[in-house]
Amino acid sequence: MKPVKRLLFASRNAHKTREIQQILGPEFEVRDLSAYPKISETVESGESFDENAKLKAIAVSKKMPGLVIADDSGLEVEALGGAPGIYSERYAGAKATDKENIDRLLEEVTRIGAKRDQRRARFRWPAELKNRISHRAQAIRVLAAKLIALKPSD
Repeated sequence: MKPVKRLLFASRNAHKTREIQQILGPEFEVRDLSAYPKISETVESGESFDENAKLKAIAVSKKMPGLVIADDSGLEVEALGGAPGIYSERYAGAKATDKENIDRLLEEVTRIGAKRDQRRARFRWPAELKNRISHRAQAIRVLAAKLIALKPSD
């Protein structure tokens, strides 16, 4: 029997943590930051999903041993030039709910008069794996592709 690899997800999002655990399977034990309240949220000051994921992975890997995975994800709407993009979680404001963010998105596509065939969007989920010892980040593209392929659950 192979030893289980431990992975720390630099998030407090239990839903995402469960998804990652399901995708990776029993070979991994995925934990998240909910068990570490003293680790503060990383400011997402990057200009891309990849930059924000790297910022989070590096920040948490400096405080915790082992492998750390981080993500920054969001919705990119073609008619809005890729918006909300990295601002998806706070599109309607810093403390906005999912409903408020969706409402703002729908208001924007309506405001610009986007027709149904112009409302194409994609969910972006790049991920970064940070090894505290080597400090080399490597993208987990397979993981991202599998997560994107999942259907949203209610």
